[in-house]
Amino acid sequence: MAEILTIKQLRVEFPRKGFRQPPFVAVDGVDLAIDAGETVALVGESGSGKSTIGRAVLGLTPAAAGRIRYRGEDITHRDRSQQRRLARSMQVIFQDPYSSLNPSKRIGELLLEPLRTDRSLSRSEALSRVEGLIRRVGLPEDTLERYPGRFSGGQRQRIAIARALSVQPDLIICDEPTSALDVSTQASVLTLLKELQDQFGLAYLFITHDLAVVRHFADRVAVLHNGQVVEEGDVVSVCTAAQHPYTQRLLAAAPVPDPVLQRERREARIRDGLTVDAEAVPVR
Repeated sequence: MAEILTIKQLRVEFPRKGFRQPPFVAVDGVDLAIDAGETVALVGESGSGKSTIGRAVLGLTPAAAGRIRYRGEDITHRDRSQQRRLARSMQVIFQDPYSSLNPSKRIGELLLEPLRTDRSLSRSEALSRVEGLIRRVGLPEDTLERYPGRFSGGQRQRIAIARALSVQPDLIICDEPTSALDVSTQASVLTLLKELQDQFGLAYLFITHDLAVVRHFADRVAVLHNGQVVEEGDVVSVCTAAQHPYTQRLLAAAPVPDPVLQRERREARIRDGLTVDAEAVPVR
């Protein structure tokens, strides 16, 4: 498959307060590539820099060094017209589906909004598209007339997915899209994302702190620690035979359904001084 996104030696810095303070380096020397139709997971604890990489790809955070290419085009330092054009090819699904939806607007308005710049679509064609997407993501027929506050967390995330799909992108940045949901709702949303990927040929950059989710969803995984990729490979190899101690600690911190085994693992982590705990890590 052809590479759809290529990141080379990406570095992202943030200024510090104070006279002559050196900048804080959030991401340093990251290489990453995603093929068309592929899911690459970017995994790390809070503060590792994973969401910063996603924001740099979307053009929301500037790169201090390195290169970002989309389908061979350098998009590292894009202008406004380039950013508007790329917004049709790259979309994002955020962690909190409620904060990403304007509570004062009906769902129909929110879904039609990204399509207003597409002059090739009439209003009836745009409406037909969003109606089809609402059905495709499994929401009620009256969804377009209702406000975000009338839906559950899982339903709001399905609305966010439909909005991302409305402009027919080929790359979606999924920034912790299931971490705010309960386990059963997580599973249904991940199943939906996989079905949509198969149907539309989507590529995902899936940002998460949860290796347990990655194990069943991604094709490849890159583990990020202190702004650097410390391990990368196919998901089976990384999740079953991790080489880097940090990846091993993340795997040990992943929750398991057996409460007795979970307690034993937690006690072992405390005994061995392993401080990384995915259950206790705040989401970035």
